Amino acid sequence: MCFSAGASFAGGAVISAIGVATVRKSSKPPQTLFASVPLLFGLQQFAEGVVWITLRSGGHVQLQYVAAYIFMILALVVWPVMLPLSVMIMEKLEKRKKVIIAFFIIGTLLSAYYAYCLLSYPIAPQIKNHHILYKGDFPKYLVTPAFIVYLTATLPPLFISSVRKISVMGVLIALSCLVSGIFFKEYHTSVWCFFAALISGVIYWIISISTKEKTESRKVSA
Repeated sequence: MCFSAGASFAGGAVISAIGVATVRKSSKPPQTLFASVPLLFGLQQFAEGVVWITLRSGGHVQLQYVAAYIFMILALVVWPVMLPLSVMIMEKLEKRKKVIIAFFIIGTLLSAYYAYCLLSYPIAPQIKNHHILYKGDFPKYLVTPAFIVYLTATLPPLFISSVRKISVMGVLIALSCLVSGIFFKEYHTSVWCFFAALISGVIYWIISISTKEKTESRKVSA
């Protein structure tokens, strides 16, 4: 999905459609933020499609700059906060919610670090081996620790939450990171989004299950 402009735009369209369907499917306000995750995945794909086009054409430097930063802000600043926050909002069990809050705080701190890096160091996207490499001068000695913290902030809440089937999303994200980390380590930020469609589908499924259970509960009560 992240291997060409056409694929990125097509992926963005499909994922955005899933996102719209998911938001419409959500029946409770606490689900809205979680349901909107595919919409942001779709925005990422569209942004990367623009990066592809501008890199291929060799022009529109300002547009490339904006698209690249939209992609990186979503990947590094938004996700570490949004994922634990959306799970925290949906959580009904107080004890679990308190634990998830801790991961939300970790994600917020990491997000602030990445925001600082994006403000302090320029990002230079380039096409390399049929992928986009977002080259930046972030402190090299913090790259691996920051990635570990990223996983720490985003994955555990999905396994701690009492929301039905949400752990499936956690497993899928973990596998996605593992596959892209092993086979596409240098392009991890870009290639990981190849799995966005699958993850978006799982989010739709989770929301559908919740909505169905709520409907059945109302029927039983009636």
